[in-house]
Amino acid sequence: MTVGHNTSQVRETAAPPGPGRGAPARRTRPLMSEAVRDLRGRPGSTPPELLFDAGDVVVVSGLPGSGKTTLMRRTVTDRRIDSQDTRRAWQRRLPGVPYALYRPLTRTAHFARTWWALRSGDSLVVHDCGTQAWVRHWLGRGARRRGRALRLVVLDVPPGTALEGQASRGRWVSKYAFARHRGAARRLIAQVEAGRLPTGCASAVLLDRASADVLRRIGFAE
Repeated sequence: MTVGHNTSQVRETAAPPGPGRGAPARRTRPLMSEAVRDLRGRPGSTPPELLFDAGDVVVVSGLPGSGKTTLMRRTVTDRRIDSQDTRRAWQRRLPGVPYALYRPLTRTAHFARTWWALRSGDSLVVHDCGTQAWVRHWLGRGARRRGRALRLVVLDVPPGTALEGQASRGRWVSKYAFARHRGAARRLIAQVEAGRLPTGCASAVLLDRASADVLRRIGFAE
């Protein structure tokens, strides 16, 4: 089935056939009737899959420590660009060196990987500071140049939960940086809640931890 550029899809498998019935056709029902879908507090209504158009760019956003990397590793089987993967690669190259000293290198390497991925035309899921408008604008331009759309998936968790996530991974964000992220995330979520998509985004999905735990795949329709 070809999915329209402005509609994400959830793919479901029909129930097994009863006696005397033939095998049912595989069904596809729309996930979003509107461009914004709020699944927070609704784990029972959260589909097992978020499927987007092949070739689209999906940005997974949220506070540092909110669980973006964990969610992506568990659900994304297509091409994935995670800034944390780049950071770990540089940590292995520079053991014992404080991250602050080579942070510019990791950011440059991350954006270079993302740029090449955008040029490839592949379906792409990106984890970065999606709360920063300039990142979304850059990714949105890259998607539009190849005739595709930018999709936003926001993991909304309380600041305390995000701080606990930072503690569990052993990597803390400075108080100043975390406050900046909180402000940006609050503005982004308020904008999406009001039904106003950020510039360059074709759709947005809001998740909390409970609804995110239901997801088994974030991917692209074949």
